[in-house]
Amino acid sequence: DPQGKAVEKALHSLNFNSVKEVKIAKQIKISLDEKDEKLAKEQVKKMCEELLVNSVIEDYELIIEKE
Repeated sequence: DPQGKAVEKALHSLNFNSVKEVKIAKQIKISLDEKDEKLAKEQVKKMCEELLVNSVIEDYELIIEKE
């Protein structure tokens, strides 16, 4: 998490010395009208790869929640 590390370093430079770790995360929720779970996962993975995630500096995790 490069962004978290940068914020952690900045906080230390501002004398917030008790800060042990900073993690910065974003969450994207997408609702699909798709009955096939495998197809839904493939579609969202493709969305992440093509638009939603900068794979150079970000990792992502897919979690399928059934309604």
